[in-house]
Amino acid sequence: MPPSPPAQPGDAVAAIDTPALVVDLDAFERNLDLMSNAVRGSGLALRPHAKSHKCPEIARAQVERDAIGICCQKVAEAEVFVDAGIRDVLVTNEIVGAGKLRRLAAIARRATIGVLVDDAGSVAELSAAATAAGATLDVLVEVDVGAHRCGVPPGEPAARLATAIARAPGLRLRGIHAYHGAAQHLRTPAERCDAIAAAVRDAAASRAAIEAAGIGCAVVTGAGTGTWQHERDSGVYTELQPGSYVFMDADYGRNALAPDQHHFEHSLFVLTTVMSVAVRSQAVVDAGLKALAFDSGPPLVYGAPGLDFRRASDEHGVVAVTDTAIAPRRGDRLWLVPGHCDPTVNLHDWIVGVRGETVESVWAVAARGALA
Repeated sequence: MPPSPPAQPGDAVAAIDTPALVVDLDAFERNLDLMSNAVRGSGLALRPHAKSHKCPEIARAQVERDAIGICCQKVAEAEVFVDAGIRDVLVTNEIVGAGKLRRLAAIARRATIGVLVDDAGSVAELSAAATAAGATLDVLVEVDVGAHRCGVPPGEPAARLATAIARAPGLRLRGIHAYHGAAQHLRTPAERCDAIAAAVRDAAASRAAIEAAGIGCAVVTGAGTGTWQHERDSGVYTELQPGSYVFMDADYGRNALAPDQHHFEHSLFVLTTVMSVAVRSQAVVDAGLKALAFDSGPPLVYGAPGLDFRRASDEHGVVAVTDTAIAPRRGDRLWLVPGHCDPTVNLHDWIVGVRGETVESVWAVAARGALA
């Protein structure tokens, strides 16, 4: 069982126990509305990626703002969201293993479930599981459009796999998955534009090859927070799956934006308390490696010029204090913008939603640890 939450609705922000994962609800809602409004009227569908938040309340807020459903990465995540009432879930991953396949097919009897393949063996396994469960699975061919992680090469290889899906009992071919994850954190607008232009060409070639084989390709899905405007305007993609836009971590903040790009706000923070100022020119806080992910660099100390988060151990974070900074005192609170929001969220059981100086909501990170 998860521990008690660090706050309750109605508490003052000053009373939140730390370290705590906190969302500024005003900024969070502006981010939701900005993305929804930017996609509305484009003819494309919005399917946000829930790997960023792992939280049914947030998924419901996205669906309320016109999202057709969500993406997730694991069967266990999909189970959490289907149990919470989300009725259209795309698992943007390859699923291997008899137990996982049975579970995936089981939830496909209660919701629309999609999944990716990049191998004919996966097609046969998914077909057997769906048929045994009396279910239908939506299946998309994953095409490698530049990330070089999973996916078949563009063009004819995608068409061959699509043909196998179309012939398989229990499966419904929906189209292709063309996500260029490696482009999301390219720092300049020109780099991101060029990377997605190449991805669009690969996606278009794959769709054309599938259609030339006499098979429909209704869905071309992909995009992320760093590039979604390019896919939206491509004339090829039909569905967008950004995730981090709801929170905007410190690493996304390092991306340079073009003048016409939408600006999303930092809304996710780890609230931390200064435990010690015994060493000159530094403050030690109670958020370390077990409260923050460091794979994309250290957190940003928000709204505190001259404070620089330098290093961490399990339960300690060391913040350097420059000569021009206002030195924090023992017991002061600091607001940290995580370097990478997705794995940081997975370290916490609760998200505390605040508006102004008051706690308004406390949400469980219900898919925390949903790794299988």
